Amino acid sequence: MKKVQNIVHNTAKTIANIAHSQSQAKTRNLARKVASRISLIGIMAIILAGCSTAPPKNSANICEIFHEHRSWYDEAAKVRDKWGVPIHIPMSIMYQESSFKHNARPPMRWFLGFIPYGRASTAYGYSQAKTVTWDEYVKEADRFWVSRDNFGDAMDFMGWYIDKTHRLNKVSKWDGYHQYLNYHEGWGGYRRGSYKSKTWLVNTAKKWITGQKPMPHN
Repeated sequence: MKKVQNIVHNTAKTIANIAHSQSQAKTRNLARKVASRISLIGIMAIILAGCSTAPPKNSANICEIFHEHRSWYDEAAKVRDKWGVPIHIPMSIMYQESSFKHNARPPMRWFLGFIPYGRASTAYGYSQAKTVTWDEYVKEADRFWVSRDNFGDAMDFMGWYIDKTHRLNKVSKWDGYHQYLNYHEGWGGYRRGSYKSKTWLVNTAKKWITGQKPMPHN
């Protein structure tokens, strides 16, 4: 009887040791998988950060911008050919909206000076497109793999917006003044004349027709 008890005890102990070893092995495998995924995420973050293009050194001059970022001209030319939009219109709007910063967004609002409670809008990226408008563009233009912090995608969005402004509100694609008012206020806001009570906005848009363009050519 005692021998049987010893056999049972030793068998149970062996099974426990095997289970413990298997558990440790699973734990080690899980740890390796987690570490591998964390490393992959870190590498992807570094790659994406490296892909971000710094703003032009002279963001007020379109010639120097394209000289510094030659691929930007190719993207702008694609938009011109696709949407029939003159290159200087979306480039100048982008200058006004984001100063060519890929991750530009409205400043954080603060309660009592130290409690953050969100940003003024969902505007983001080169074009400062709001989330709702960007989603509309994605569906209408059938472009689902696009990003607001990608220059080419942002330019295509602006081409789509300018083209739609022309169709909805009958504004020429070459009319920078009224195109900018539409871009800033939205199509409905423009029709309602919401810009008329915003002197600063009107003055900014007037740069298009007074010759004091924000992006002079050489």
